[in-house]
Amino acid sequence: MIRTLVIIEDERPNADRLKRLLTTIRPDTEIIAVLEDIAESVRWFSANPHPDVVLMDIRLSDGLSFEIFEEIKLSSSVVFTTAYDEYALRAFKHNGIDYLLKPIEANELREALNKVDAALVPRVQTLSLEHMLNFFKPKEFRNRFLLPFRDGYKTILVQDISFFYSELKITHAKLGNGLDEIIPLTMEELDQQLDPKIFFRANRQFIVHIDAIAGVHNYFNGKLKLAINKYPDIDVVVSREKASSLKNWLDF
Repeated sequence: MIRTLVIIEDERPNADRLKRLLTTIRPDTEIIAVLEDIAESVRWFSANPHPDVVLMDIRLSDGLSFEIFEEIKLSSSVVFTTAYDEYALRAFKHNGIDYLLKPIEANELREALNKVDAALVPRVQTLSLEHMLNFFKPKEFRNRFLLPFRDGYKTILVQDISFFYSELKITHAKLGNGLDEIIPLTMEELDQQLDPKIFFRANRQFIVHIDAIAGVHNYFNGKLKLAINKYPDIDVVVSREKASSLKNWLDF
């Protein structure tokens, strides 16, 4: 049975609603923390015992909550809560027991918590047939961008982009021919839409094309530094936590 629970939700009304539902559905479950963003969550989980379950919103004020898993090894079961349905596949790769769309109803939350109970003894994830089918269904990835140009539009092919970068909360695509294009998507949205065999999320500021990497160099404290073709002044640093993933990605 679930004894302890943490809520990660950046909108206070939604967090309060979850607490009210839990008080009714699971009055014996202790809500030991309510966290609002990625940074606060990483600090909390790094310093405290992990609960039985986390109710985790996906879109937070400082990014997608999946970034939490890049910083810590979470031992809790996770029930993802979100107003968007495009993250289901990724959710089940991160301890996801269930995936609830807002507004969350009491019956849906009760069923999700029952799944966590079943997973705790033994701690094995049990996905419904529908979820399993979604998990294995091939995903289509973005091939091009249609961007405003003069009094019309132009097309930019993804294969021509060396890397994406974020500056002052604006996303840019740097092409192999030197052009710089503004992309009307967040880095988190791009991370979902780009083929992970071709693009790697090096850090919060950079997503790089595999063919644009001219070299990989050891950096201090276990980090790696990428040299980018045609852009010798650009240094892309990969954290120690993601260094192993990068090497596996390049070696496959």
